[in-house]
Amino acid sequence: MSAATPAPRTFLIGAARERPCTLVVCRGCCCGDPRKHPGTDHAWQLERLRSGAAEHGFGVRTTDCLGPCDQANVIVVQPSAAGRRAGGRPTWIGFAMDDDCTEEVLEWAAAGGPGLAQPPITLELQFIDPPRDARVRSRR
Repeated sequence: MSAATPAPRTFLIGAARERPCTLVVCRGCCCGDPRKHPGTDHAWQLERLRSGAAEHGFGVRTTDCLGPCDQANVIVVQPSAAGRRAGGRPTWIGFAMDDDCTEEVLEWAAAGGPGLAQPPITLELQFIDPPRDARVRSRR
C-alpha cells in the first residue's frame, strides 16, 4: 500500500468498540397497534424487552416504522460490536407477537445475539428479509 493510500479501518473507536447488542422494536402504524392486532399485549411486550435488556446489559429502542407492515410486529436484532467483528449482521424478525417469540428474542440477545450466539431454531422461522431500502441504506 502506498503512503498516499490510507490503510483500511480495522478497528472501532470510542463507544462503538464496546457497543452491546441492541433490539430495535417497530412501533409504527401497524406494529404495536392494538386496533390492528388486538390479541397481542404490545405494552407488555415492550416492557418485557426493556426489563430483559436491563437485566442482561443490552439495549432496546423503538422506531416509528421499519417498513414490512404486513409482517408486524417487527424487531431487528442489531449485533454487538464483538458480534459484528465475528461476522454478525442485523437480523430482522417478523410476526413477533407472542410471548414465546419475545422470550426467544431476549434469550438470543442475552447470549450475545448475531455473530456470537445461534438463535433458537423456532425463532429462525420468523426471520424476514429487510425491505429493499433498508438494505441500500446499510451499504452506505
